Amino acid sequence: MTDLTVQLDTAVRDTLSYLRTADPDAAADLAELRRDHVVRPGIVIVGETKRGKSSLINALLGVPGLSPVDVTVATTAYLQFQPGDEFTATAWLPGGDTVQIDDLRHPRARRIEVTHPAPLLRYLSLLDTPGAGGLDPAHAAIALDAVRRATALLFVADASAPLSQPELDFLAAATERVDAVVFALTKIDAFPQWRTIAEDNRALLQAHAPRFAAAPWFPVSARLAELALSGPDGARDALAEESRIAGLQHALVELAGRGHQLRLANVLRAARGDLARLRDAAEARVQASAADPQKQAEARAERAALAGRKRTESRQWTLRLGTEIQRARVETVGYLRTRIGDVQHQLAARIDKASTDELAALPDDVDTHLQAVAADLSQRLETAYHDIAQRVLAEAFDPERLAATLTRLSATIRHALAAGPPRGTSDNMLIALSAGGIALVAGRGATLGMSALGIAGAGLLIPVAGVALGLAAGGYVLYRRRVHNDRRQAQSWLRDVLAEARAALTDEISTRFTDLQYALSVALDDAIERRLRELDAHIAEIDAAAAEDAAGRAKRRAAAQQEYDAAVTRLRQADEALLRARALTPTPIEDDRERYA
Repeated sequence: MTDLTVQLDTAVRDTLSYLRTADPDAAADLAELRRDHVVRPGIVIVGETKRGKSSLINALLGVPGLSPVDVTVATTAYLQFQPGDEFTATAWLPGGDTVQIDDLRHPRARRIEVTHPAPLLRYLSLLDTPGAGGLDPAHAAIALDAVRRATALLFVADASAPLSQPELDFLAAATERVDAVVFALTKIDAFPQWRTIAEDNRALLQAHAPRFAAAPWFPVSARLAELALSGPDGARDALAEESRIAGLQHALVELAGRGHQLRLANVLRAARGDLARLRDAAEARVQASAADPQKQAEARAERAALAGRKRTESRQWTLRLGTEIQRARVETVGYLRTRIGDVQHQLAARIDKASTDELAALPDDVDTHLQAVAADLSQRLETAYHDIAQRVLAEAFDPERLAATLTRLSATIRHALAAGPPRGTSDNMLIALSAGGIALVAGRGATLGMSALGIAGAGLLIPVAGVALGLAAGGYVLYRRRVHNDRRQAQSWLRDVLAEARAALTDEISTRFTDLQYALSVALDDAIERRLRELDAHIAEIDAAAAEDAAGRAKRRAAAQQEYDAAVTRLRQADEALLRARALTPTPIEDDRERYA
């Protein structure tokens, strides 16, 4: 694995070095893509309540008590574990404020970032999803959104009983969001029948989530791992081996390495488009040095045809793009209306039956549902971006030309989305609306990652900015002031909050699609103008060669041939690395020593 990592990383670096000389703009785009795409591998940990998730994290990191194991405390927040020289913890509060904490038991934190020198964190980061609420639809939607951006999913079940229906429903939905899954079966020290439970779980996965049926199960005991850390010297090795934690640690490290390789391969695959374009351009210069009248005529004819298409069809492309954008906007706003209505109906019914304690917890329920709505909306925006780009670009370009210009199209769209038309507010904006106190974090600066959009057999990389929505700190204050234990006031507060959320998200949807329309328009115009310039340069090369004597043409041909050979060498290096990368599979490898590693 290390050998392949070095080969891929070397190919990316060599390609970047070559592009800095041959095409500085393409080199800058590739460097930006590499920064955004090649990030530390991340494992998202998901499981129902009381499955031993927090204890397992402590065992994996070798730090007893680091992640709180009491269900009633910090499991309402995401816990993100990153490498660091010492323990630190930063809590993100509703509304975006941060505070340094010494204890991970913080009642209002939405996310807590923990740094620690644990050995496992040198290879990957861990994200523990909130356990409070288990895998009910709202919490499951939030967890799935985190899984979508992770290297792999570590799903935690325990040996007390087979997978439940909510767990199976979550895993069925996760099959479309994540490639690699590892299962941990906890508490095997307490349940001797764990092997039977593991077999039952495999059968359930085959029926409900067949993609994961062959994924490895790691039976573990976090309790024995903790005893191994604190027990007598003579018993530590035996307890550690009996806990089986080491096998899971090794599997996660290997899976993280494979994820890093896949990310490098994706960057190199994107760079390959630039290399192929430069090779073709150099080959065209070699041919131009022959001053062939037929080639000159063909180039002039292609240029005339492309310029004619631009004049006659540009309005048609613009209208088609506008139609696609408007359709997607209407569909997304309609979905949002339905989704918010469902949340209001569900929570209003809960208010009518709520006890005093349940009524006091309503803001937390609303916050969770708003986060789930935002996660679903982010996914729908990404899908809409994909569909619109695919239809519009595929109509404007023939498949061969689209494949040849895909990398440049991707860069142009990314830059246009980053620059964009004026929005009137700052990026990464935080909107706290007064009546209900919601907080909307959005804008181009909130980009979660790069969406690989498959068009004409290649990948169009478009940044899809995430939408984060939830209650600001003021929302909790307003709730306590207005509601107390009054159900009627609780219903009124709920209506205000959800109305504000819907209005804010509707405006954000409109802005997002306006940005996309602008970016695609710029990309279309830029691609056509770039091709026209390339044809003009090619025609000029032929004219210049025709004006020279045989010695001058030979000199011109030698220089073009040298450029061609350099491009071919870099392209061959990239292809060799990508060929080896095809052997990478997204499913983790089981321990060969026994079925349950």
